[in-house]
Amino acid sequence: MTEHNIATREQWLDARLELLKAEKELTRLNDDLARRRRELPWVRVDEPYVFDTEDGEASLVDLFRDRPQLLVYHFMYGPDWDEGCPSCSAVADGFDETHLHLQNHDVAFTAVSRAPLEKLLAYRERMGWSFNWVSTVGSDFHRDLGFLYTEEELKPFLEGEIDPTVKQMAELSGTDVAGYVTEGPGLSAYALSDGTVYRTYVTTSRGLEPAMAYYGLLDRTPRGRHEEGEREHWLRRHDEYESATR
Repeated sequence: MTEHNIATREQWLDARLELLKAEKELTRLNDDLARRRRELPWVRVDEPYVFDTEDGEASLVDLFRDRPQLLVYHFMYGPDWDEGCPSCSAVADGFDETHLHLQNHDVAFTAVSRAPLEKLLAYRERMGWSFNWVSTVGSDFHRDLGFLYTEEELKPFLEGEIDPTVKQMAELSGTDVAGYVTEGPGLSAYALSDGTVYRTYVTTSRGLEPAMAYYGLLDRTPRGRHEEGEREHWLRRHDEYESATR
């Protein structure tokens, strides 16, 4: 028999309405945070970043594709990795549907990784994706935004106890732990005004959750994310689940 609290429908409704007050307050707080993000000062981007694309070399301005705004997802895929990060791959499963709506609201979207372009395109084909994906090989783009770490910076982490899920993700990506944590996921936003690019926002870690629709849905299930104390992360690439269908 379940150990969870059981109530009558009337008791459940009372509890649900009480929770709804907190949910509405969170909505108001999120709206306020969105306003404060828009009010952040902009930083001019003068670095001559170069990207490898399907159409040849491109600048950061080129990635706007004649739109005034740009969102960049920093996808963890190191130059020597066999495959892209499984977690980033799960996030990317929603990009094809999302970027169509973004581009029709004056926002260009692209994923960016340090792996060579041919690796990215082959992996994209395997995953069945079509969103724009470019390579930053030879570029400081990730480093400048805090999504690439040096061996010296990682030394304290690597000398400590490594979480087993980190080891798992490294193995699934075809690299070692040091190679895996060298990379970091992230989202950065840009504005293009009078030919000048401005960086307007950067986030990582749980700041990426708006792109992880599955977590928002799991948060509304009886067991939630159910990740506490896990020794092996449950996420896989969509073609690696036992019942994989696309």
